[in-house]
Amino acid sequence: MSPESPALIPRERPAFYLPDFCRAQSVLAVILIAELVALLLTLARHGISDGFWPSLAQTSLFLLWAALGTAAVFCAARGLLSRLDVVKGSIIALVLMLIVTALVTEGAWWLSDYSNRMLGLASPSRATDHLQFLLRNLAVGAIAGGLALRYFYVTHQWRRNVEAEAQSRVRALQARIRPHFLFNSMNTIASLTRSNPRLAEQAIADLADLFRASLREHRETIPLASEIEIARAYERVERLRLGDRLKVDWQLEALPMDAQVPALILQPLLENAVYHGIEPLGKGGTIRITGRREGNKAVITIGNPVEPKLVARRPGHQIGLDNVRQRLELMFHGEADVEVIETPEHFLVTLRFPAGATPA
Repeated sequence: MSPESPALIPRERPAFYLPDFCRAQSVLAVILIAELVALLLTLARHGISDGFWPSLAQTSLFLLWAALGTAAVFCAARGLLSRLDVVKGSIIALVLMLIVTALVTEGAWWLSDYSNRMLGLASPSRATDHLQFLLRNLAVGAIAGGLALRYFYVTHQWRRNVEAEAQSRVRALQARIRPHFLFNSMNTIASLTRSNPRLAEQAIADLADLFRASLREHRETIPLASEIEIARAYERVERLRLGDRLKVDWQLEALPMDAQVPALILQPLLENAVYHGIEPLGKGGTIRITGRREGNKAVITIGNPVEPKLVARRPGHQIGLDNVRQRLELMFHGEADVEVIETPEHFLVTLRFPAGATPA
């Protein structure tokens, strides 16, 4: 069996489906589930009667103790559960829930017994009622716990499917290279092979860098300095074709060059600026790329002139923008944005993303 055989390639274990119960959002979901179960149990037991509200309050109090206690245990055991597969993790999680339910049941029983004795009321028989109370609560806890685990599993699978679909869209966009750019670049290189071999060699190296970046794994991040160099390589290739018609003004000294970004967030926007802005202009124009910091975020603006009389732009203008938006969303989860400002004479795209932290 060869070293590259799929059987020898370790497969990454998927993350366990339970959420982080140390977070407030997860605790809120547990409280809502507990209240819904309390409402169902009270309706099944009393219906809409005079004893509905006192029974609902009592049942809600008990279930909230059990639910919050379970959330605390899950928070403490998160490291252990995250290392297990779905079956083993689910069994251990259900066992932990039943242990907490048993402890809360015992506490409620002894508290009720103590209160009755303090008030001089009769205490229930310990031989029968105590065991029935415990078994009933364990049965309810097992059913409610199983439903809750199922809910968290389905939610986790739904989120994974949404992320996988988004990643597939990014891969499709990432793999797309406009045919006109490839053909024009190869024609330019062919024309330079005899007249200027050194320049043709540099163009081939730049084109190879662009292809290497386009095939990069979608989750892989690179320093901002490397991303800028990829964009500059694209500029050099296009300058061979457009000559003096293409000018690019780079003003990125204020940016943190070690900030981690997804690959190919500048090159598609620069390509848009060339293809939709500079190329239709007879005399060409200047693309201005500026960068600055705003608090903990890096801001990059790419602006290009457009032909005022050009009513309809060439098709495919949104491909690069959608590509960049989806990359930033997958990497930074809502902490980055792409802003577009369009006027009759200019087109401006502004990127904002975290400047210091590595994307999640």
